[in-house]
Amino acid sequence: MTPTSDSVIHMPEDVWVEYVKGLLKAELKRRDISYRELAERLTEMGIPESERNIANKISRGGFTAAFLIQCMAAIGCDIIRLDNIPQLTK
Repeated sequence: MTPTSDSVIHMPEDVWVEYVKGLLKAELKRRDISYRELAERLTEMGIPESERNIANKISRGGFTAAFLIQCMAAIGCDIIRLDNIPQLTK
């Protein structure tokens, strides 16, 4: 079921943070890419990041949309599916 704007607009911030964090972690796992390899790929793109810094950002879910897109580009993820966004019961 595709979420409607009414069903996702009422989600608390922490639910969004967990969703996006899980999205990035799942894409890394799907491609068998470690934080170290991600750091190397980002650095090659001119975005210097350490393995530890990436682990901290992902662990706390505190990263920007730009960082998410940079990571997705670095791992070769061209499509991000949003059809499984968690929905809350109203």
